[in-house]
Formats: sequence, structure tokens, C-alpha cells
Amino acid sequence: MGTPPIPIANQSGTSPAVPHWLNKGDNAWQMISATLVGLQSVPGLVILYGSIVKKKWAVNSAFMALYAFAAVVICWVTWAYKMSFGDKFLPFWGKGGPALGQKFLLNWAALPETTQYNSTGGLETAMAQPYYPMATMVWFQCVFAAITLILLAGSLLGRMNIKAWMMFVPLWLTFSYTVGAFSLWGGGFLFHWGVMDYSGGYVIHLSSGIGGFTAAYWIFSMMMQVGPRLKRDRERFPPNNVLLTLAGAGLLWMGWAGFNGGDPYAANIDSSMAVLNTNICAATSLLMWTSLDVIFFNKPSVIGAVQGMITGLVCITPGAGLVQGWAAIVMGILSGSVPWFTMMIVHKKSKLLQKVDDTLGVFHTHAVAGLLGGILTGVFAEPELCSLFLPVTNSRGGVYGGNGGIQVGKQIVGGLFIIGWNLVVTTIICLAIKMVIPLRMPDDLLLIGDDAVHGEEAYALWDDGEKYDATKHSNYSDETLDPRLSTGATQVV
Repeated sequence: MGTPPIPIANQSGTSPAVPHWLNKGDNAWQMISATLVGLQSVPGLVILYGSIVKKKWAVNSAFMALYAFAAVVICWVTWAYKMSFGDKFLPFWGKGGPALGQKFLLNWAALPETTQYNSTGGLETAMAQPYYPMATMVWFQCVFAAITLILLAGSLLGRMNIKAWMMFVPLWLTFSYTVGAFSLWGGGFLFHWGVMDYSGGYVIHLSSGIGGFTAAYWIFSMMMQVGPRLKRDRERFPPNNVLLTLAGAGLLWMGWAGFNGGDPYAANIDSSMAVLNTNICAATSLLMWTSLDVIFFNKPSVIGAVQGMITGLVCITPGAGLVQGWAAIVMGILSGSVPWFTMMIVHKKSKLLQKVDDTLGVFHTHAVAGLLGGILTGVFAEPELCSLFLPVTNSRGGVYGGNGGIQVGKQIVGGLFIIGWNLVVTTIICLAIKMVIPLRMPDDLLLIGDDAVHGEEAYALWDDGEKYDATKHSNYSDETLDPRLSTGATQVV
């Protein structure tokens, strides 16, 4: 094994814009996949966040997502891409550097640390070198980094100081995300050890869930926490527009075709398997979550269905192209029930979870579902499918015997590394920011919301051209005439 053969389908002709190694189909699919993942964030999560929160936080929540996307793009091409997929600096970290020059971006894409050697030093699997330019790879990986920060933001909506968030994004990307990406995808120690993470169950979802949980509360010192929302917001935080929430959720679901379908780095048969499994698991999980809502609460929750959809998408992500269709159904059943149980039952009985003001329950929908998916991938990964994607030969899940039992242990260790790293690093980042600027908005801004923070409102409910007047908001309330407390999926207290 050595340099991959030149694809027959490139039809390069003599144009310098179509080099001999370029496969137009692979390049087109990879760019489409990147665009689909980008649309999950902008406008997908921008819409979802802006509509699933209380009306007074619609603008702030949407803007946190929009800002994170833009900030990650600049940080990614300036230094973070090479920290994630470049040459090795440490076993868990790559060497930082810009990905901006034409000479680099127009070259044949390659992940230099992904060559796999066997125990005797012989070549086991050649370096990953898809048939398109580095520019395509840089952008594809960029949108994954961006959505991770936006998912993390879901834990902090409705009270984090926007200036602190603007500092948090580049710091967390640099010192947390890049470590997970290099360790599991870029040729780090977990990659070569054989931990399976097909498309980000650990790198994206477990890390964002743990990072958000940590930032939302505390580890060492109460003085550095983001802290909770106002008591009135925790008690009543109804979505301001359920229909728009469904629109954002729909973009998230359909965009997952690129999220999981693009990770073989080619338009191949494994990509097709990943897309189908993604939809099977998501649909099963949504139905399972809804069924539990009906059984225990006697009514189906639309927001609950969205949560079930998300947990299914998250759970299948680490194994999308590695498991069979029947396994995707089993994973969907578990992803629609285990996070439901932790959110609806365990959360209400745990003093620790009660203290943590995780606005959208990201710990349950992403950390719990991501870890669950990673472990289940170690159970159900099918040997033939593994051979299509993984660098470690003869990989398999526990149900297929052989060394499959060891794989489950590897998955647990990989998950524990991501959890531990994010707990520590997110804590340090919050402490560092706290020394410069408060993490939490003052109560007077929290009472008013968007108008006080941005000078803008999501909905024009007063006279056109009305200017901000503090006297009008001294007794601010956006309560409805219905005095009952809301009990939707965002009410995890």
C-alpha cells in the first residue's frame, strides 16, 4: 500500500484547474456535505435557538450562534485547522499554523498523521488522501468545528455575557475542540489505538455537552461560574415560536445527511449506508421519545419530539457508517429512552443537576446521547463496514466476537478522555475569562433581555419606531395570561 491510485472518474482533460488526482464526484459531494452541515448552523440552529427560548431572549440566542459560526471560521483557517489535522505536536495535538495560502489549499488533500502501522512496524493502512484539494477538506472540517461551539451555546442561553461569549469561542476552539479532533480524527493516539468515532459523537457532541455543562456551573470555584438564569426565567421559559423551532429542527435533521454522509471523504457505498442509518435512528428515537411522553404525561410534546430527533441523530453519529440497519433501530430505541430518562427523571431527583442551569438540556441531548452512541458503536460495529472506513484492520463490535469486547473498553476510555479534558479545560477557560469580564449578565439586563443587551427586539409588539425607554421596562414581564408553569423540553429544572 502506498499512494492511492488515480481515480478513473476524474476525466481531468488538460485543464490546470482539474489536476489528475481530482475526482469531481467526490469533490462535489464533499462541498455539498460541508454546505449541508453549514446550513445546520446558519440558519438551522440560529432559527432553532431564536425560537425555542423565551421571547425576550430570541435575538441574543440567535446571535450567539451566528457569532460563533463567524468567529470559528476565522480562527479555523488562521491556526486551528492544522492543530486538528496537521503535523503532530503532541500525541493529542497538532502543530498550529495558517491554512490560507494558495500553495497549501490547492494541493491534493492529505491528513499527514493518519498513516497506520502494525505492531511490527509495517504499513497497515495508508495515509488518508481523498481525491480533492485541501481547500475542500479545510472547509468541510471547519463547519464541524463551528457547529460544536453553537451546540455548546445551548447550555448558556438566557444569561451569558455576550462579551464573555465572544472571548470563550476562540479559546474553547483552540484548547478543547482541536485536542479532541486531532486525537480521534487527525491521527492522534486515540485514532491509532482504534477508538471509533465515525462523525463526531465524541469530538462534537460529547465535548459540547460536557463543555456546556461545565461552563454553566462550576468545578473549583463558585466565583467563576456562568451561573443560572433569573429564577422567573428558570420557572417559566416557554418557546416563543414552536413552528419556527420545527423549521430549525428540520434543517438540522436534513443537514445530517452531510454531517454523517461526508465523513468517508468520498461519495462511496459507506457514505450511503451512513445517511440511511442516520435517518433510521433519528426517526426511531423521535417515535420512542414521543411514546414515552404520551405514556407518562398523557400528551405528545412537539418540543419533546425535537429532543428525541436530536438524541437519535447524536447517538448514531459515532457509528453511522459502521453499523447495520437493525442496529440503527436498536440505537434509536435507546437514544429515545435513555436521555429521556436522564432528563425527565434523573434530572429532577439529582441535586447536582438541579443546580446546573443547562438551558436547553444539552448535557442530556448531546453528552448522554453522544457517550451512549459511542459505547453502542463499540457493541454493534460490523466488521465489513469497519474495513471500509477504519484505519485499524480487523476492527469489530462486541456482538461479533473476536476482539469486539476490547472495542467496547476502548470506546469507554475514549469517552472518558473527552469528558476529563473538557471538564478541566473549560474550567480553566472560564476562570481566565472571569478575571477580565463577568461571565454572567447583571440582573438588570437579565430582567429586560434583548432590548437591554442589543437594543433590538425579535418581534415588533409596540409602536413602530419606538425607542428604548427604561421606564417602560422597570416592571418588565413577558408572562402570558396563562398562569400555569410551562413543562416543555426546555424546562429541565
